[in-house]
Amino acid sequence: MLGSTRGDNNSPLKISLIGTRGVPARYGGFETAIEEVGARLARRGHQVTVYCRGAEPEQRETNYLGMDLVHLPAFKKRSLETLSHTALSVAHAIFKRPQAALVFNAANSPLLPFLRCAAIPLATHVDGLEWKRAKWGPSGQRYYLICERLAVWWSQALIADAQGIADYYTEKFGAQTRLITYGAPIIEEKPAERISEIGLEPNGYHLVVARFEPENHVDMIVRGHAQSGAKLPLVVVGSAPYAEQHTRQIHESANDRVKFLGGVWDQELLDELYAQALIYWHGHSVGGTNPSLLRAIGAGTAVNAFNVNFNREVLLGSGRYFADSTEASELFVEAERNREQVEQRAIQARERAKAYDWDLVTDAYEKLCRDLAGKTWKVVNKRSEYVEKAL
Repeated sequence: MLGSTRGDNNSPLKISLIGTRGVPARYGGFETAIEEVGARLARRGHQVTVYCRGAEPEQRETNYLGMDLVHLPAFKKRSLETLSHTALSVAHAIFKRPQAALVFNAANSPLLPFLRCAAIPLATHVDGLEWKRAKWGPSGQRYYLICERLAVWWSQALIADAQGIADYYTEKFGAQTRLITYGAPIIEEKPAERISEIGLEPNGYHLVVARFEPENHVDMIVRGHAQSGAKLPLVVVGSAPYAEQHTRQIHESANDRVKFLGGVWDQELLDELYAQALIYWHGHSVGGTNPSLLRAIGAGTAVNAFNVNFNREVLLGSGRYFADSTEASELFVEAERNREQVEQRAIQARERAKAYDWDLVTDAYEKLCRDLAGKTWKVVNKRSEYVEKAL
């Protein structure tokens, strides 16, 4: 029988978080979740190891908010970067022997058997419907579809951050998932100070925060703004390291009322941008529950979102929805003409944010890790099975 140290309901656990760019969170939803959840798990006494990539040598910390950071290299090619880094991370984790490994991104599924062979209990956060992303060609899309199935076969638990993702895995694979969303940081109301530095006024602009990828529909929002005759500027935060052509198309769709800020890493300024916008525009369509959307409702800002189940699941009746640039154009005009309705939706959005609490999210991850640590592998009829430990 293969086994690892059992974790009871009180003892601290050794937990490894694998498969992302790591922390501090400067990129996307996975990194945000790891920072928020990992720091809380560390404060609860667990030994949390986060595998990181991309930081310059002089910026590489070994500990961040109580989490141990391990920096490992990766091939600087989009199709290989994640998998190459995760391969090194898995090798290091096998040496470190955590009691629970959380692997983020189904694309890393081909590496799961190595953790299994080392008797390390694992769960995979499957992310969104990655095969729908336009940046992947036919071979990349086929790879992601294969990886979804491998994640189902080789994970002891699957994590979905949205009900729509959980439903997809149930309908396609008959697989159960743990629904663990992200949290919505509550941004307290306070006077605007930083936005004046970039020429903006409270409730005097529209806002979109997103990477420039086709499925995030920044181009659709920019075209809708240009078509609408909206009087307020549209502020665009974001960029895309691998999408020069798409970035160029977005800029070409804009007029002089669009203000491109690029990436904004100043969290105080970014929070103020969310909180003081008239409307936050959310075009994401394939990634499940999105932290940018949650940050907007936590700031008490009304949201117009692309009409897809993940966004409707978060916003419910507080949102307005668009499916093309024409519908977006109409919503730009509606927002500027009906400020009272926007204010009511903003109140509803902040109320909705209370359903997304990082402490409750951490509770769910902690329970998952304890469940993983309370199980082990044994060989039955020449195949591995996942069984409860004898207590």
